[in-house]
Amino acid sequence: MGKYILRRLGYGVLVVWGVFTLIFCLFSLLPGDSAVMTMGQRSDLGSVEAVRKELGLDLPARTRYLVNANDALPLAFHSENPESPFYLDEAKYNAKPLFHVGKSTVCVWKTPYLGRSYQTKRPVLEMLNEAFPKTALLAVVSIIIAIIIGVFVGILCAVWKDTFFDRAAIVGSVLGMSVPSFFAAILFAWVFAFLLADVTGLNMFGNLYAVSDFGDGEYLELKNLILPAITLGIRPLASVVQLTRNSVLEVMSQNYVQTAFAKGLKYPAVIRRHVVKNALNPVVTVVSGWLAGMMAGTVFVEYIFDYKGVGVMIVNGLEKYDFPVVMGSLLYISIILVLINILVDILYACLDPKVRLR
Repeated sequence: MGKYILRRLGYGVLVVWGVFTLIFCLFSLLPGDSAVMTMGQRSDLGSVEAVRKELGLDLPARTRYLVNANDALPLAFHSENPESPFYLDEAKYNAKPLFHVGKSTVCVWKTPYLGRSYQTKRPVLEMLNEAFPKTALLAVVSIIIAIIIGVFVGILCAVWKDTFFDRAAIVGSVLGMSVPSFFAAILFAWVFAFLLADVTGLNMFGNLYAVSDFGDGEYLELKNLILPAITLGIRPLASVVQLTRNSVLEVMSQNYVQTAFAKGLKYPAVIRRHVVKNALNPVVTVVSGWLAGMMAGTVFVEYIFDYKGVGVMIVNGLEKYDFPVVMGSLLYISIILVLINILVDILYACLDPKVRLR
C-alpha cells in the first residue's frame, strides 16, 4: 500500500507540473499585457514599463517560468543576492533555511508562494483559502444530493423495471446529462428565483455570506447555496441513477442473490443485505470522478449565481489577465483532484476485497 501511494503521489506531481507548464505557456503565447490591464488603457509607456518591472514581466520567459516554479515548490533554492530574480525576500516567503549551496544560494523549506494578484495585490494563497471552502461546500452538497436521490431512485428503477416510473426516470436522466450546466443555472435562476420568488424565497444572485444591513458584519446565508447546489448536482444525479439501476439489475441476476431468494429471505432484506452493498462499488468510482470534476466544473454555476468561490476567481483572473490568480487557482484544484483520486482508489480497494492495489 505504501509503495502504491508513493507511486500515485509521483504521478500526481507530474500532473501538477504539467498543469503549471501548460498554463504558463498559454499566458506567454496569448496576446495581452498584464501591466496594461493593471494600469488601464490610458496609462503612459513609462508607467507600464515600471509596472512590468515590478511584476517581473520584463524578465525572459524562461527565467519567469523558473521563478514561478521555484516559488510554488515547498523545497526550493533561493539567492541571497538582492539583484537576483530568485532573491529570498523575507517579507514574501515564510522560509526556513536548511543549508547553503555555494556562496549566495540557500536551500529553504517554505510555504508554497503562488504570487500576488496583479489587480488586488493580495497574496493568491490567502484569496484561495477564503474562496475554496465555499467551492468545496458547494461541490460536496451537490454530490450528496446526487448520491442520496440517485441511489434511491436507481434502486427503485431496478426493482420496478420496465414500469412507468422506470421509464420516466431514464428519460429524466438522459435530459439531466444533456443539459449544459450554464443553461440549467440560468433556467433554475429564472424559474425558482424570479417567477416563483414569492413562493421559494430564493435569490437569483448571492454569496454564501451576506452583509448585515445593520453593519454587524457578515452572516451565513445558506439559502444562497440551494440553487447552485441543485444545478451543479443535476448531471451527477442523472449518472448515479442510471449506473445504480444497471448495477443493481446485474447483481440481482447473480447466483448468490437467487440463492438468497430460494432460502426464503424477504425481498427487502435481500436488496438491503446482498444487492445494494455489492452494487455500490461502480457508483463509488463514478461519484469520486464527479466530485473531482465538480471541484473544477463550478466555474459557470458560480459565475451565474455570483457565488464567490474559486470559479469566480478564475473567470475574473482570465478577464483581467491576472496570471497569478489563474495559475494559483488551477494548481490548487489540481492538487485537490490528485489527492481525491488517491483516496478513492484506496476506498475502492477497502470496499471490494477482490480488488488489490498493485
